[in-house]
Amino acid sequence: MKSLALILSILSSLAAVSSAAERTLHSFKKLHLEKCYWSEGANFGDLNQDGRVDAVSGPFWWEGPEFTQRHEIYPPVTTFTLKKSDGSEEKLPGFEGVFGRKNAYSTDNFFSFVYDFNGDRWNDVLTCGLPGTPAFLYLNPAGKAQHWQRHQVFDAVDNESPTFADLTGDGRPEIICNSGGTFGYASPDWNNVTAKWPFTSVTAKGPWGHFNHGLGVGDVNGDGRLDILERGGWREQPQAGRPPNSTQLTWVRHPTAFSPGGGAQMFAYDVNGDGLQDVITSIAAHGYGLGWYEQLREKDAGGHPQFKAHVFMNKEPSENRYGIAFSQLHAVELVDMDGDGLKDIVTGKCFWAHGPTGDPDPGAPAVLYWFRLVRGSEERIDWIPHLIDNDSGVGRQIGIADVNGDTRPDLIIGNKKGTFVFVHETRKASEQEWANAQPPVRFPAAGDKQLKAEEVIQRTGPPRATAPQPPK
Repeated sequence: MKSLALILSILSSLAAVSSAAERTLHSFKKLHLEKCYWSEGANFGDLNQDGRVDAVSGPFWWEGPEFTQRHEIYPPVTTFTLKKSDGSEEKLPGFEGVFGRKNAYSTDNFFSFVYDFNGDRWNDVLTCGLPGTPAFLYLNPAGKAQHWQRHQVFDAVDNESPTFADLTGDGRPEIICNSGGTFGYASPDWNNVTAKWPFTSVTAKGPWGHFNHGLGVGDVNGDGRLDILERGGWREQPQAGRPPNSTQLTWVRHPTAFSPGGGAQMFAYDVNGDGLQDVITSIAAHGYGLGWYEQLREKDAGGHPQFKAHVFMNKEPSENRYGIAFSQLHAVELVDMDGDGLKDIVTGKCFWAHGPTGDPDPGAPAVLYWFRLVRGSEERIDWIPHLIDNDSGVGRQIGIADVNGDTRPDLIIGNKKGTFVFVHETRKASEQEWANAQPPVRFPAAGDKQLKAEEVIQRTGPPRATAPQPPK
């Protein structure tokens, strides 16, 4: 009996060692749902009440999780005429994108958001178009094979990164954007959602036009209320500013130069684990730069929190530890990609954000990356880049959901190359195989408060599975 117990103990020990040596490799299955250019964004949501996540981009939605069956939300009537080198012309569907020769935009659809607006238990679709154009609400026909009823609910959504979130804390989302030169939010009368949505300004009128860059929401000061983030600072939501006692022009501005060039989506998140909310953003949507702004405990003479910039990817490869550099980071998302409890950055190159000649490196590969957040000793931080794809990039929006029930976040992109779904796949690997798959550190001295190479290896243990929440 003792020998049997000894054998079982040895086998148990060997199994533990084997398990400890196992790592997880992440890859993505690319599905090219649509090759024509219909939208600068895309999203996920269950549109047919089958309990599975569907895909939405432009005038179409696809049944998940296979995404082979396509349906129309509204008539896809837009076409453009391609002039060929031999002088002939060809009419193609959609807006002029990758198949064209010049800059163009999907004017009626930059962003899609999925939500049950009228409470009939069928998810609807809200779209925002080119900045300065209306927001449209498309009501789900409850499974009927017909185009969805369209309602213009807001006349002018400004900013190139409007957000759809519960800013006010009433349990229902609002459109957070600029409009009429002010920051604020548009929310419906929930008893009459197809009527025009009133806009609540939280700032005085400023120099913010249709194409202002950089916007997000997050609880920067930890008071339990979401604040508005913009490239020049953040607006603190006051207690008195919450419904039903909402008043205008009461949100205190805390000036900080988060992204002087104007980036994309912005997030408040405790990057280094010190208990303070930091800010994550791209630095210039039409240029270079990705970073996080560390909130310090010190305040300035006006009592405003101070932030320290950590730009870990910029124009030159040598400015990133791994030699990664790309331009036009016009869409950014923050999500725990590997289930380790820390949120990671998903971003990429916006293909032809200003056309084939308008921005730096427009002909460079349209890459899509996720940057894994790793915390080291003494608040040392690293963002490890993992290439998802090099021929898709981003548009103005990245949709995220678990489309196949494996608890891993999957991605959807809409841009001038079409519509793409990236299904997140994982497999177990040996310690050596995992190490070989990690991006090499090419410039160890690059970046501020970055991890040493050995710290990265020590602190990237096997992830634990967590289930991301699907959109409503």
